[in-house]
Amino acid sequence: MHDPFERPIIRTDVFYQAPDRALSGLEAAFGLTRLIDVRDRASSLVHAEMRFGNCSIIVDGEWPGFVSSPQSLDGKTTQIIYVQIASGLDAHCVRAQEHGADIVSEPEDQYYGDRLYRARDLEGHIWTFSQAVRRVGRAEAERLGSVRITGWHTE
Repeated sequence: MHDPFERPIIRTDVFYQAPDRALSGLEAAFGLTRLIDVRDRASSLVHAEMRFGNCSIIVDGEWPGFVSSPQSLDGKTTQIIYVQIASGLDAHCVRAQEHGADIVSEPEDQYYGDRLYRARDLEGHIWTFSQAVRRVGRAEAERLGSVRITGWHTE
């Protein structure tokens, strides 16, 4: 677990109409693990944290008038959760689909050296899972992607 007195980190909250169902779904489909589960006296979820590798994500219920699940917004979302995994991307995709995730884009190699797929969870959040499969230099990425890049992670 992260020590808040160490270096700062960026985490994100993901909000659900049915956060308990979301916790179980994220465990089954994407392999996240529960770290913290805080409940009120009525046993309603107040706050949860989940881990994937050495990263954590916060899962909460909707905050009326403030934040909503895509399910409450006709499927619209304003962010995509991006998770880079070390290996096993294709098997990860199969697992996600077997546990109810809607695969939005199948695993596919990208011009910048990653292989990725996208999945929609039970309430409509989009999750992108990526795995580095080959080292690509900036010039090659620019050529293959027909883009101009300023800065590059391998140079």
